[in-house]
Amino acid sequence: MGIIRKDYILNRWVYYATSRSKRPREFKRTDVKEQTKTCFFCPSNEHLTPPEIGRVEYKEAWKMRWFLNKFPAVEKKGSARPKSKKFFLERDSYGIHEIIVETQHHKSQLADLPVQQIRELLEVCKVRIKELNKLKGIKYVEIFKNHGEDAGTSLVHSHTQVVALPQIPSLVTEEAKASIKNRKCLYCDIIKIEAKSKRKIFETKNVIAFAPFASRFNYEAWIFVKKHKKTMEELEENEIEDLALALKKILVKLKKINASYNFFIHYSPIGEDLHFHIEVTPRIATWGGFEISTDAVINSVLPEDAARFYRR
Repeated sequence: MGIIRKDYILNRWVYYATSRSKRPREFKRTDVKEQTKTCFFCPSNEHLTPPEIGRVEYKEAWKMRWFLNKFPAVEKKGSARPKSKKFFLERDSYGIHEIIVETQHHKSQLADLPVQQIRELLEVCKVRIKELNKLKGIKYVEIFKNHGEDAGTSLVHSHTQVVALPQIPSLVTEEAKASIKNRKCLYCDIIKIEAKSKRKIFETKNVIAFAPFASRFNYEAWIFVKKHKKTMEELEENEIEDLALALKKILVKLKKINASYNFFIHYSPIGEDLHFHIEVTPRIATWGGFEISTDAVINSVLPEDAARFYRR
C-alpha cells in the first residue's frame, strides 16, 4: 500500500508509489555523446566569454573564474520597479546573471573535484551573494547548478549559475514564513529529529545531510548547518568545509547512477529568519500530467530507501 506525506512546513504533498520503483542501478542513464565543438569555458577560449569579473588562481593560471552569462535570463536594463494594472502586473527582467566555471578541465564534473575545490566554489558563492546584494534594485541572489540534460544544462563544461533578482522568490518567502513559529526555528527541531532517523545520510560536527521526509525527487537530499545560521556570510570556515564534504559525498553517489541533478542554495532574505541550507534534487523521474494538474508529486523512492542508498 502506498503512502502520502506532507512537507515538514509547506503545504506540499507527495504520493509514494514504491511499486513503480526500480533498483538504483536500473536508473542509470546511458551517456549522451557530446558533439565536438568549441567550448566557451575551456582555457584559451576566455575571449569567447564576457569580461571576467573574478577568478581563483593556481600556478599563475585560473582555477575557477566567473563572468556575466552571455545568454542571461535577467539583465541590468530597464527598471526593477513593477508596473501594475488590474489583474496585470509586470516588470522588466532586471537583474544580473553570472556564470562560475568551476574547473579548467572540460570533462571533470563537480563530483570529480576535490573537497577543497568544492569549498572554494562555496566561498565564491558567498562573495557573489554579498557583492550582488549591495546593488540597487537587487532583493535576492539565487545560486543553482544544472547538471545533465534532464536537469536543464546546455553546456557540458561544469559551471554554477548566479542570478541576482529584483524580488525574493516566492518559494524562499514561503519557506521563511513557515519555518518560524513562536519565534522558534522549526528547521532546528527537524535537524535534531532527522539526526536520529533512518533518513539521515551523513553527519559531522557542523552539518547534517538527510533525505527529507516528503521528498519530491528520487534520492533528494538536503544539507543543513547545525547551528542556526541565516546567510553564507555567517558561516565559519569549518562549516563551509563540512558543507563541501557533504555535497561531495552526495554527488559522488549520484554520479554512480549517472543521474542528472540540480542543487540550489537558500538563505534568509533581509528581515526574515530562514535557516541556511542546500538542496540537491536529482532529475531521474519525469513529471507528468498528475504532477502538473494537481501540484502534487508521485515519487517512486521512499526517502528512507534514498538515505540507505547514500549511506551504502
